[in-house]
Amino acid sequence: MNLGSLSLDLLLPARCAGCGAAGAGCCAACLLELARPHPAPRAAVDVPVHALARYDGTARRLVLAYKERGRRDLADPLGRALAAAVLHLPEARAAPDGTWWLVPAPSRRAASRRRGGAHLLRLARRCAVHLARAGHAAAVAPALALSSRARDAVGLDRDQRAANLAGRLRLDRRGHPPPGSPVVLLDDVITTGATIAACTRTLAGAGWEVSAALVLTAAG
Repeated sequence: MNLGSLSLDLLLPARCAGCGAAGAGCCAACLLELARPHPAPRAAVDVPVHALARYDGTARRLVLAYKERGRRDLADPLGRALAAAVLHLPEARAAPDGTWWLVPAPSRRAASRRRGGAHLLRLARRCAVHLARAGHAAAVAPALALSSRARDAVGLDRDQRAANLAGRLRLDRRGHPPPGSPVVLLDDVITTGATIAACTRTLAGAGWEVSAALVLTAAG
């Protein structure tokens, strides 16, 4: 543990990553920006996709702070926003035993190391915690893995993103939900839809139905 960072955290109050207000990592007003899930635009995939917000303004600042700037304290409020939305997606379904199975989209290992761990896995786990607190059984299945041969997708168009994922997205045998279970796929940003399409095909090929995909933000 970095004692200097710990001392600084104790001395300085938490500030909202969305607006800068003191008091919490994400204030109540900024969290409301993620409280209106809507069908994601430009999502040319075979599964319903909903986003909590557009990828701009407050929502963009929150995602970037969590994903790229080390604000792990945002995992809990962002996970809470996802949990609140999951239950209201018209197509999303729990398993027959009532369990909501959440599958986070995978990240490259290099990116995960840079971010201090798999940020979407952490987010999915907080989402499951909040679903459980609301009385809904939930479990996280990190069922997908991305090869180190995949490159950073920033700046790639849909065809390039699809080619980048071809043959490089695989099942992780350690993280499977029960056979045939419907799952909800979680991601942070949808741009072209290529990642969600590839994840859906991989899961469907192994017998799992992606009933819906839920993302924090939608670009475009």
